Amino acid sequence: MNRIAGWIGGRLARFLSAPAHQHAIAPATDVALLASCLEPGDVVLVEGHSRFSIAIKYLTQSTWSHVALYVGLRRRNPAEPPEPCFVEADVVEGVRLVGLEAFRDYHLRICRPVGLSENERQRVIDYTLSRLGAQYDLRNVFDLLRYMIPIPPVPVHLRRRLIAFGAGDPTRAICSTLVAQAFHTVLYPILPMTGPHGSHAHDCDVCVAEILRVRDHQLFVPRDFDVSPYFEVVKPSLAGGPAALEAARQALRGPDGAGRHLWR
Repeated sequence: MNRIAGWIGGRLARFLSAPAHQHAIAPATDVALLASCLEPGDVVLVEGHSRFSIAIKYLTQSTWSHVALYVGLRRRNPAEPPEPCFVEADVVEGVRLVGLEAFRDYHLRICRPVGLSENERQRVIDYTLSRLGAQYDLRNVFDLLRYMIPIPPVPVHLRRRLIAFGAGDPTRAICSTLVAQAFHTVLYPILPMTGPHGSHAHDCDVCVAEILRVRDHQLFVPRDFDVSPYFEVVKPSLAGGPAALEAARQALRGPDGAGRHLWR
């Protein structure tokens, strides 16, 4: 039965990981710009296109569906020169090292931890590198079936819990737990605590319970790095400085310099 469940889970994971058409309003990020402003330890948020991604974006009410950690220049192949590399958790391939080409067709954002020492930053990177090759048990088919319905009729306050449904490893593969755990090894927070054990008061008891539950289970999702008060948001499109902004303004002016009527 385990062999059959594993076969079904593998087929299901590959189906859910396949690209699915989705209307997007944000253009793909120039990976050359991305590389120019990356620092080791940066968290890269990805707006994915797969069936997994569509479900995660809906459940988390966010643009972002995937997370990778930039680990600096490394050799993926001994015969090739060092290149910018990232560690990511893929539900089919497991924890792996990928290069810039993995993000060439995606809208991206960088979230940079603030105040980490060089030693702490290296420990975060070393933790993710130590997990390379880890595979995810796909025999828990129920953990994957939830993503067959991209827009489940679930109340907003229960949507994050739907990601936690089940106890199989696919939950940890799909969510951002790997990167969150890496930062927790150096006691670096992702989100602030609230309620009786935290410094932030909250009027809604249900909200406090949900926040504490998320922290306790380490059920972090990509948007948590975006909204975190401990990560600085870096937009690669602004890496070009005034020149990049002027190019965008020139595009708005149009060829005749009169300006485009964007409201039409």
